[in-house]
This record gives sequence, C-alpha cells and structure tokens, in this order.
Amino acid sequence: MKHIVTSALLASVCAVAAHADEFPKGTIEVVTHSGAGGGTDTTARMMLRSVAPVLGADMIVVSKQGGSGAVSMEYVNGRPADGQTLLVWTTGHAVTQAKNGASSAEGWIPVARGTNDPQVLMVKCGAYADAQAFIDAQTSQSLSYGVTHVANIDDVSAFMFTKAAGVNPPDIIPFEGGGDLLTNLVGGNIDVGVLNYGEAAAQITAGEVCPAIVTGSERLATAPDTPTTADLGIDADFATVRGFAVREGTPADIVAKLEAALMEGMQSPEYLEFLQSQGLEGNSVAGAKDWGRQMDQSVRQMQEALITLGYVQG
Repeated sequence: MKHIVTSALLASVCAVAAHADEFPKGTIEVVTHSGAGGGTDTTARMMLRSVAPVLGADMIVVSKQGGSGAVSMEYVNGRPADGQTLLVWTTGHAVTQAKNGASSAEGWIPVARGTNDPQVLMVKCGAYADAQAFIDAQTSQSLSYGVTHVANIDDVSAFMFTKAAGVNPPDIIPFEGGGDLLTNLVGGNIDVGVLNYGEAAAQITAGEVCPAIVTGSERLATAPDTPTTADLGIDADFATVRGFAVREGTPADIVAKLEAALMEGMQSPEYLEFLQSQGLEGNSVAGAKDWGRQMDQSVRQMQEALITLGYVQG
C-alpha cells in the first residue's frame, strides 16, 4: 500500500512538472478592475507589451469592474491556478481585502510590482509659500481636499496625513475623475488635490498646479524640490501600487517563470520610458519578494487606517 501511495505521489509530481514545462499554453489574461485608459489599465497594457515577447505568448487585458476590485478577484479565483490568469493587484484591492477583515494579501501569490506611485498633495501654484506654510494653514482651519476615491487610498491618505501632522482634518470633496478634480483645483474651488504625479504632469508643466508634499520617504526625480512627509517628520507614507499576482495554488515553478519574464520585460526601454512619463523611476519595478511584502503591508496599513477613521470596526 505504501508503494502505491508513493507511486501516486510521484505521478502527481511528474504531472505538475510536465504542466510547468508546457507553460505558457494559450493566451494569458491580465485582469484589471478598471476601465480603459485609467492608470491600472495603462500599466497592464504597457507591461504586456513588453513581457509578451519574453514569454512568447499572447497576452490580453480583461476588465472586470465592480466592487472596488472584488469582481476582478472573484473572476481570477474562478479560473484554474495555472498561471494563465494574472490579477493586476492594486491599493484598491488592499482596501477591499482590509474591509473584509484581512490583515494581509491572503489568497494571492505575488509575481512582480509594476508601479509604486506615491500620493502627492497638490495645490494651486502660488497658494502657499512652501510646504510648512501649507501645513500651518491647516492649524486654524480645515482645507478642502479633492479626491477621486472615497474610503480608499485618496481620502485615507488625506485623513492620515492631517492626523499625523497634528492639524485640522480635511474637508473631503469627491470627484468622478482626476480631470474634473484638476479643473476645480486650478479654478480655486478646492484647496488641495490628492493625486499621483503623472495625473497632474501637464498642469504642473503649465505652472498651474504645484506639488506641495509627497507622502513617502523618497523625493521624486521629477519633483526634487518637493519635500516628502519623511523630510518633514510626518509619519504618513501612502502610495498607489500596481503589480501582478496569481491565485493561491499556482505551482511555484510557473510563478518563478512569470516573475522572471515580468522582471525582464519591465526593464525594457519602452516600459522604463512609460514609468518616466508617469514621474516614476526604474525602482518602481520590484520582484516577488519585495512586492509580496508590500502587498501585505498595504493591507495592514489600510486596515489600521480604516479602523482609525471609523470605516470598519476594529
């Protein structure tokens, strides 16, 4: 009987190995939770454009919108755990998992990170002399902060920034998209815009919008004079992260093959040029180990923030 079990186990191992040797087999789906043209969709398309030739496989973007990423996760979990379906895992998924009681990115195997885009507090140029004046203005009054997501990375980072800075909480004004938000910021209808640098690049170049503070530990190469929260001694580090993951149960050798291909492809001149256009550097790209650590950290961070702000019960 022992011999039969051992033989069965050996057959199983051989089957997995043979399957891994055949990967990729057919078209690879890259599943997003956003519509066409958004930051997540663009990141996915730039990745597959650079990675598909490395893998020697067709890759397509599949949009599964709804539930703040819940629909996209459900879709991928309904597919075989064979590496043929990748999820573009983002900060929005971290929020959704945190709202559902998770304290880590449970159920997902990290493959590689594509972007690490810090939240930037933007103001109308000339509104404040410097970052300290911007902070000081909030000691006596609340400023209006424009966001494009509620109970998500935008308003969470705004609330947690003001809390860590010891100033008045923000007056949150939600907008449908970044374009509408920027129009109102330039028009003086709101005081602050919570954005990624790339979203306001055109307005920054035109001198209409200025980055006031980067919520992170490293200054942006595109805004070297803009201080970070770390520079100012404020414990508020928030970023929009976009990377790739597969469902739990995917064979380790397939994950390794995917990671190697994504890391090679996302070091291509074309992908690095895309990062630069978003105000990012090559270190936005990271392997599975660092990406997995950040995925877990993002869920924990969001869980703590959502509890602090009363969005979920502790």
